[in-house]
Amino acid sequence: MSDIETIRAEIKKLSAKAMQAKMDLHDLSEELPLGVENVMDVARRVQDTYAALNAGKAALKALEARP
Repeated sequence: MSDIETIRAEIKKLSAKAMQAKMDLHDLSEELPLGVENVMDVARRVQDTYAALNAGKAALKALEARP
């Protein structure tokens, strides 16, 4: 598997994780004030997941830009 294919596969996995984390935060927000103690942990997971996704996308873009 090439580097580009590997990164694309990783982006696909990260995208699914990011969507799930976003939905978890959304679901948690609908249940407030129940679970308020979990908001920061879930929000941090959303932030970390999207940061990894954006880094993967940037790496893919850089590899695709190579001649």
